[in-house]
Amino acid sequence: MAIKAYLYNKCDTCRKAKKWLQDEGVAFEEIPIVDAPPSKEELSSIWKASGLDLRKFFNVSGVQYRELGLKDKLPGMSDEEMLALLASNGKLIKRPLITDDEKVTLGFKAEELEKAWGGK
Repeated sequence: MAIKAYLYNKCDTCRKAKKWLQDEGVAFEEIPIVDAPPSKEELSSIWKASGLDLRKFFNVSGVQYRELGLKDKLPGMSDEEMLALLASNGKLIKRPLITDDEKVTLGFKAEELEKAWGGK
């Protein structure tokens, strides 16, 4: 399975994850999450593979998250509404988002990347 890494080049966390993947010799396709966010269908598939609560996919420290008042709105939203919102704006998605369609990691924690994607 090909590994897709949804990254934002102005994000320090994304740069750390990219460097980790490169240093470990992990082959991956870099996808700019802001310019080409995953579609609603892709996000649904990634979310189901992750086993995580869908709310974990939101970038809660992002400006848009706060501007849209999502802290208060998310509890009342359906999964479909959340997926559509995430697909509409890559900056709302917690990053980096790395997947091979079976495994998923969100954010950058070296130990989690090591466990999921191994290395050399």
